[in-house]
Amino acid sequence: MKPARSVPNGGKFRGIWLVGLFLFVSPFVEAQTAFPEGAAQGTTALPVPAEDGIIPFIDLSIRSPANGREVAFSLQLLLLITVLSLAPSIIILTTSFLRVSIVLDFVKRALSLQQVPPNQVLLGISLFLTLFIMWPTFETIYNNSFRPMADGAINVEEAYREAEGPLRIFMYSQMRGNPGNIRLFMAMRGLDRPESLADVPTYVLVPAFILSELTTAFKIGILLFIPFIVIDMVVASALMSMGMIMLPPVMISMPFKLILFILVDGWGLLTDQLVRSFM
Repeated sequence: MKPARSVPNGGKFRGIWLVGLFLFVSPFVEAQTAFPEGAAQGTTALPVPAEDGIIPFIDLSIRSPANGREVAFSLQLLLLITVLSLAPSIIILTTSFLRVSIVLDFVKRALSLQQVPPNQVLLGISLFLTLFIMWPTFETIYNNSFRPMADGAINVEEAYREAEGPLRIFMYSQMRGNPGNIRLFMAMRGLDRPESLADVPTYVLVPAFILSELTTAFKIGILLFIPFIVIDMVVASALMSMGMIMLPPVMISMPFKLILFILVDGWGLLTDQLVRSFM
């Protein structure tokens, strides 16, 4: 059995000497609060914001209404928030976005393109074309509805009526060539045959407009498909006559479709006719 190894006394004295040195030096280190000359001054205090850039304090509180007017205002505010949450669907279904997006998707399918252009690009093009087409309507809504409400000249109900009017006129103007949808929904609700736009409720006008836009977009899509189908048939017949049965016709016809589309300035013609279809 080996004897226990003893710790030399020099190690103990060295540890005691280091502890004493630390206790002697630490007060001087803590007492030194000034930075060396020429050094940047620092502090741990939180900065106080400037008077000009003060962030406003937001206080949300719930209390009992003082009168019936406050109750009505709360309900109007809740209704406005609900409408804002449904704003994307309302913009898609009550503007030119529906027709433009469907026609652009038909063009992509007719050219036998899978990933180019991406759907995000087509939706972006549809959005900006919608802004271009609907700009007079949006400008009328801003001048007659949003701006007076922001100035306090009209309340929320009057602003809604002023914003509804231009949209109703736009939707009704796009269904002049196809009024059967309005009569269909009026008959389904048991209402009399309308003589003018004032006789058509909004809840009847919106679904009738959606059906009309779908019909118009599909008609345009059929016209777009015809020349490209002819190219597919010619290429398929040529491949069959040469015995190339295993070669997909789409692989050969797609370059010819793209060449034809570029030569006739397809994007320019398509955009021009789409915009003119709303005028």
